[in-house]
Amino acid sequence: MQTIIDLDLPEIKPAVELYRGVRRQKVSPRFTHAHLQGRIAAILGAWARGRGRVGTEWRFYFLEQSGAPSSSLVADVAYVSFERLPYEADHEAEQPRIAPDIAVEILSPDDRQTHVREKIALYLAYGTACVVIVDPKQESMTVHTAGTAEPRSFSGAARVHLTPDLTLDLAEIFAPLEPPGGVRFDVYPKTR
Repeated sequence: MQTIIDLDLPEIKPAVELYRGVRRQKVSPRFTHAHLQGRIAAILGAWARGRGRVGTEWRFYFLEQSGAPSSSLVADVAYVSFERLPYEADHEAEQPRIAPDIAVEILSPDDRQTHVREKIALYLAYGTACVVIVDPKQESMTVHTAGTAEPRSFSGAARVHLTPDLTLDLAEIFAPLEPPGGVRFDVYPKTR
């Protein structure tokens, strides 16, 4: 098993995160989580062309600051601008020592709200501009923005503006899968 020497974190699946010195293993994702992660990553990836990097399950290292223990989070989807992590910095991008500009976390049924709140606080404390929490069960999104006291919550057909030119369309993100040939059918047909 390989470890990151500076924090001694095992590289296993699901990933182990470090919350101010406390290790916690992420919840193993299921299809809905993976599907939403893919959709959001595709939207962010298209928007980020020429601006920065987008990745899924990307580990970030928040090294000791002002006496607080080090932390390391694995974002479901993350964006880092070339301004903060230059285009040429491929080596640093593998194990970034900065927080992402945008971090997206998709809730799993077993996620504890206290852990989610702690992750949001860590991202914001280390420089993330925007933390997006996606709730698949409620088909909703909550956006926590640095320097803003209250998060913004969205559901239904809302269009969520993360930046002046980046909008997430909830109807598109939560749209059902398109069936083969565009024709819907009952998986379990009714018997007569």
